[in-house]
Amino acid sequence: VDFSSFGGRRDEGPRDFGGGGRDFGGDRWGGSRGGGGDRWGGGGGGRGGNSREDAEVLKLFESSRNATGINFDNYDEIPVEVKPSHDIIGVQPIETFQDDLALAGPVMDNINRAGYNKPTPVQKHALPTVCAGHDLMACAQTGSGKTAAFLLPMISTIITGGPSQPGRRSSSPRGLILAPTRELVQQIFDEARKFCYKTGLFCAVAYGGGENIRDQLRAVENSADIIVAAPGRLVDFMERGKVKLSDVLFLTLDEADRMLDMGFEPQIRRIVEGADMPGNQDRQTLLFSATFPKEVQRLAQDFLRRDFVTLTVGRVGAATDTITQKILYARDHQEKPHLLVDVLMSQGVEGERVLVFVATKREADMLEEFLYREGFPATSIHGDRTQPEREQALKSFRAGKEKVLVATDVCARGIDIPNVAMVVNYDMPNQIEDYVHRIGRTGRAGNTGNATAFVTSKDSRLAKDLEKILAEARQEVPPWLDEMARSCRFGSSGGGYGGRGGGGGG
Repeated sequence: VDFSSFGGRRDEGPRDFGGGGRDFGGDRWGGSRGGGGDRWGGGGGGRGGNSREDAEVLKLFESSRNATGINFDNYDEIPVEVKPSHDIIGVQPIETFQDDLALAGPVMDNINRAGYNKPTPVQKHALPTVCAGHDLMACAQTGSGKTAAFLLPMISTIITGGPSQPGRRSSSPRGLILAPTRELVQQIFDEARKFCYKTGLFCAVAYGGGENIRDQLRAVENSADIIVAAPGRLVDFMERGKVKLSDVLFLTLDEADRMLDMGFEPQIRRIVEGADMPGNQDRQTLLFSATFPKEVQRLAQDFLRRDFVTLTVGRVGAATDTITQKILYARDHQEKPHLLVDVLMSQGVEGERVLVFVATKREADMLEEFLYREGFPATSIHGDRTQPEREQALKSFRAGKEKVLVATDVCARGIDIPNVAMVVNYDMPNQIEDYVHRIGRTGRAGNTGNATAFVTSKDSRLAKDLEKILAEARQEVPPWLDEMARSCRFGSSGGGYGGRGGGGGG
């Protein structure tokens, strides 16, 4: 699609969208593409005495304090299911972080620094369960606070044994966290740095992509207490003799369903079953997943102790009702750029962050340029960007310099961007589960959010499931979507389901 044909306002200059126009001077991404090795590539949760590290971690604390949800109390209404029940396993949910969790003093200090006052539902139930020593398989909605739910007990447990001794040429971590993507690994790593602040523990990160491998190796060789890793890169480090798993006390698999979808099961099994990892009776294992397909359940049966606890917060695969969803009908792909501009102008999100999902890398680049010509400061992220480019784009978006982030599914899960006002499904995903994960970027931690989707006749296969998602979240179902769903059930090819915009769903 040649978006230049839609650029009707090129000569007007950037529209006032809460930020200045793009500065094309120097590198497009706002800095040296090869820079940031120390910041992004390796260690971070240092053992103290590093003023740069202290400054960066204090910024992370500031971000946490500024991301408090405005509807946080609504989380009390979310259904929670625990099997076996709390009474059977002998623990009770907490109401505050000051309840009897026996967390180490430095961890409690960091909870206070982060401004955490009230635990989220997953934290209320997971923290006492994990602190009591139980293995856990947990399903929680995106943005539920699950990262803190597994990091706080892990760090506290490791503190009681004292930090690893630096100077060895291989790392024997006592905490290991596996996650599917570079972005999610980096996000968890930043959270680990935050909660390890002034504890004497050292964290390292390991992910693929070619960049910063020397920094990662250097950090790993500094005897990291906790390693956050993508499965493929961790196996690489293990085969190089840089990481030994014989001392692991705490193993967490985050977004297990996503790791399986991406084909990481052989690497995961190599790490957990085929190396020197202690058996499940000699370590504590936590598994977090947005969905519980048979493959994830099999992983839990193989990796967790037989008496593991299952925690479900909200309906598995459901969209939170703090998100207002609107579904617009697009007659064809050519109409979508106009629809997007209309949405950005009319939905009351000027000056706020908007995340737009597209199907292809090429479209991400083209739509970014189109939006800029239309006066909306935008950036894009996809798999062909180098890691520094992707991180710079995310940093710019988080800081509010660019108000619109155009992304492929590389950004669909796990990335934590506080205060996203709207998610736009410019192109619908192939599976309805991915729609739920995408819109989960907004409406996090009790915040309200908005989600808009452009649906064409080619998306009719999703109509029935989309209608169900809307109904379950108590959102309005546009009549044309109901017609599309019924036509699909009866084998019609669909088409002609609405005028421009097609009516809204909210």
